[in-house]
Amino acid sequence: MADTILVVDDDLGIQKQLKWSLTDYNVVFADDRQSAIAQLRRFEPSVVTLDLGLPPDPANASEGLKTLEEILALSPRTKVIVVTGNNDKENALRAIDLGAYDFYQKPIDSDTIKLLVNRALNLSKLEDENRILAKTRPSMGRIIGNSEAIQLVMRKAEKIAGTDISTLLLGESGTGKEVFARSIHEHSPRKDKPFVAINCASIPENLLESELFGYEKGAFTGANKTTLGKIETAQGGTLFLDEIGDMPIGLQAKMLRFLQERVIERVGGRTEIPVDIRVICATHRDLQTMVAEESFREDLFYRIGEIPINIPPLRERDQDIVLLARTFLNQYREEFNAKAKSFSDGAIQALLAHKWPGNIRELQNKLKSAVIMAEGTVVQPEDLGLRVPTTEFESDTLNLREVREQAESRAIRKAYQRADKNMSKTAELLGVTRPTLYSLIDKYQLEDLKTGV
Repeated sequence: MADTILVVDDDLGIQKQLKWSLTDYNVVFADDRQSAIAQLRRFEPSVVTLDLGLPPDPANASEGLKTLEEILALSPRTKVIVVTGNNDKENALRAIDLGAYDFYQKPIDSDTIKLLVNRALNLSKLEDENRILAKTRPSMGRIIGNSEAIQLVMRKAEKIAGTDISTLLLGESGTGKEVFARSIHEHSPRKDKPFVAINCASIPENLLESELFGYEKGAFTGANKTTLGKIETAQGGTLFLDEIGDMPIGLQAKMLRFLQERVIERVGGRTEIPVDIRVICATHRDLQTMVAEESFREDLFYRIGEIPINIPPLRERDQDIVLLARTFLNQYREEFNAKAKSFSDGAIQALLAHKWPGNIRELQNKLKSAVIMAEGTVVQPEDLGLRVPTTEFESDTLNLREVREQAESRAIRKAYQRADKNMSKTAELLGVTRPTLYSLIDKYQLEDLKTGV
């Protein structure tokens, strides 16, 4: 199918000339701002040519620039080539500043406009391919997910992995903060050195200092030998301080000095010991509120959170829920030597409808239980301890293309599960050929179906 180009121009002569020039494309037309937006919604063109002199003010560029702004607000990836009068370079540059891809000054030359459109299309396709690759490549090893929410976080983690900047992982309990910390370590120059984790909430307050900093022989009753703390054992590697918000206020001052000076003193010792480690902290608490309430030091908050990363809860990662569930199902099936190997339609619906207050940790627990409790090879909602929702998911969108895409994607996934991941049976259930099924999988970017995850 030919690529669609939207031509926005109220001059019929220009419309005809562009149609003749762009015979390799499906060219659609609009002659004012309202019709341009309607055509944009209907055809979703990758490239738009836009005359800045549009009615009701064709003598000026104001209406054309407003149209440009609306197009880019609705479809930021669209490449807009503005067409201007011969002496209107100022407005052409203004359009570029607003986000237009390029500009072209009248009169129209077929070869030049064809070259500009072709170049814009090639760039658009390259950007689409890069987005798909970014979603499918195993960027942060341990992290599983294709949703936009988790992909944004993964890209941020990738960028900081190669540095030693202090990172604060924020998120609800069970979202995978330690998994992120390990992934950052494994993608850093320190990957061959130790990764040492300590949960500040799980160790009694009177023991946490010696756990972190170590102690000298005779420092207190029972200190029969000099013992290294977690900080020293992480030498050269990464120290992960989980639940940093639960660290006692008195110990926070000593932690701040260590982070600033990169030296420690063991409990009962007087010698400063230099330490070369990266520190990653995590908490589910609202540290800014704790700073305001003076239960967490403000200077420590800014020291540990040079770059904060907010890990989204599972309920905001709809399209990842089934992917994660399949991953855990395969993992636990092998671990417990169980028969279960797929989900019923009802189980899929129940997984998607549940709010997951315990996040990924809750999902793991339910999958362990389901693998053990399932009678046959197919996991049912009751095996998961979940109920099938009484109403189908209803989309808020009114765009028919989006509604159709969502409906077809859901139907393909349902058929795939019902066919026990057999592509021939899936195509048969859907009433299409195998090549058509693979084409739809590519169209809707259902990459996990190709790998059988």
